[in-house]
Amino acid sequence: MRKVVQLFGLWSLLSLSHAQLTDAVDPEGEEEVVDLFTTPRTKLAAATSDFGYNLFRQLAARDPKASVFLSPMSISASFTQLSMGASERAEKQIYRALRYHTLQDSQLHDTLRDLLSSLRASAKGFKSAERILLARKLRLRLEYLNSVEKQYGVRPQTLAGGARDLKTVNDWFKQQTGGKVEQVVPSPLSRNTAVLPVGAAFFKGKWITRFSKANKMEDFQRDGEAPTLIPMMEQENYPMKMGIDPDLGCTIAQVPMEDGVSMYFFLPDEVTQNLTLIEEALTAEFVQDLSNTLHAVQVLLTLPVINLSYGTDLLPSLSDLGLSEWLAETDLIKITSQPVKLNGVHHKVVMETAPEGAEYASTTPTAKGQSLALTYRVDRPFLFLVRDEPSGALLFIGKVLNPSDLKRV
Repeated sequence: MRKVVQLFGLWSLLSLSHAQLTDAVDPEGEEEVVDLFTTPRTKLAAATSDFGYNLFRQLAARDPKASVFLSPMSISASFTQLSMGASERAEKQIYRALRYHTLQDSQLHDTLRDLLSSLRASAKGFKSAERILLARKLRLRLEYLNSVEKQYGVRPQTLAGGARDLKTVNDWFKQQTGGKVEQVVPSPLSRNTAVLPVGAAFFKGKWITRFSKANKMEDFQRDGEAPTLIPMMEQENYPMKMGIDPDLGCTIAQVPMEDGVSMYFFLPDEVTQNLTLIEEALTAEFVQDLSNTLHAVQVLLTLPVINLSYGTDLLPSLSDLGLSEWLAETDLIKITSQPVKLNGVHHKVVMETAPEGAEYASTTPTAKGQSLALTYRVDRPFLFLVRDEPSGALLFIGKVLNPSDLKRV
């Protein structure tokens, strides 16, 4: 009987409902509108996050049995550079896909530049690089090249159309990411390549609380397949935030990292590769609400030692974001007078975690942690976010069905 009472108490304490995570309703029955994002920077971060969630859903739906891993900030930054070369009509189409149409920011490019600068602070462990590749034969407009370089500190790269282009491109991205992201463009560029946005991102944040046990090979459960062995790290009395969402059928954890970064884990109740319910719930507002409603606890925390790499061409997914008309007629009149189409949208991300942290966990749990005896063990398919809490920016989002799918080589 005591165990049942404890479990019921745990459920009541940690359970989250979507009623809690939506706007309050006043006694007159009218919704109380709460603006969670109040500054140009947080509003822009929310817009790029919602773009990232939309794109992530499209990629996940294309192959439900595949792992997916993206950096929405990097993708948004590359498309924003491209939008500077578009006509007014084309710019509006791009902005709608990026969710910028919800903003009223006359200094949007300055806001994005400053946001990227703050996110790339060394303590956060986030590096990203974005560049537009353009064929020299297009007779490029110098004003566009100069404008992008002045605004973002990166000049679009002109392609000569030879074999050297590939090495030059990949060497630049490798250097910009501290040698961590290689072969961003995986194959030689066609001589017909005209316009190619490229982005790369790397993350190695530091936990605030270290893990005392690491690299023990343990089973990772898979849906309909045999378990696979992966390295795990573990720590008792780990301070974090947690909640149970019965509507989504998952338990959510927010694990703090240095300099205001958090990693969120969405762990389904069952071993399943169908994470659609969780994917559909994700918005900037929902995650901001989570950060305010999850409960502070101490747990026995077990996480995979993450060492992930993922690269893809995002071009096939752009039509699903409402860009079909723009892709047919890009109208990049500020770049060239010639009609051009995108040849691809290359994106590559790499992420590492290690057991090290600045602090040691308490050797004795708090009264709350001791009475609940909580555990959180990520040993089956899961979804994760890496988020900058001060701005609300979504740095990374991933769905891991099998860690071996995203293993670095």
